Amino acid sequence: MSGKTQKSLENGFTIWLTGPSGAGKTVLAHALKKKLKSMGYRVEILDGDVIRKTLYPELGFSKEAREMHNRIVIHMAKLLSRNGVITIVSLISPYKAVREYARKEIGNFVEVYVYAPLEVRIQRDPKGLYAKALRGEIKGLTGYDGVYEEPENPEVKVDSSKMTPEEEVGAVLKKARELGYLVSQV
Repeated sequence: MSGKTQKSLENGFTIWLTGPSGAGKTVLAHALKKKLKSMGYRVEILDGDVIRKTLYPELGFSKEAREMHNRIVIHMAKLLSRNGVITIVSLISPYKAVREYARKEIGNFVEVYVYAPLEVRIQRDPKGLYAKALRGEIKGLTGYDGVYEEPENPEVKVDSSKMTPEEEVGAVLKKARELGYLVSQV
């Protein structure tokens, strides 16, 4: 910790980053973590891809499998948040009902819709999924030819094709302050 004292929150909160593959969730998650840690907060990232690969790599991508995966992440976020940790969830979470369940279960919750137009996501294609979908090698890619139910009323919407990661972080932290989750003005 290089001599810094971590700020302890009585109740942590969860920043839930949702959006299709390539929208910019991972970049924003790491930028948020860096900023919040520099402010002295305890922060963890729950990355959907990492959790899936680590805990159950054979789990498929059916609606049921996705919902189970999301429920596991929700439970982890709830445990961390109630123990004073700011938890950043980076997860496609394509279904509104699951995100509403997360909000209800976790309590202190900031839903962030990480948006980027399809052509930008195809250009970025960090996992090569869009290239495979365009070649017909995979079907049902979330946000391409598969279901992604856009959030109707997220606390924050960022457009990673128009905003810098720093601007996105600023928008999320501003909302967290407005909701009373953060008190620091740094």
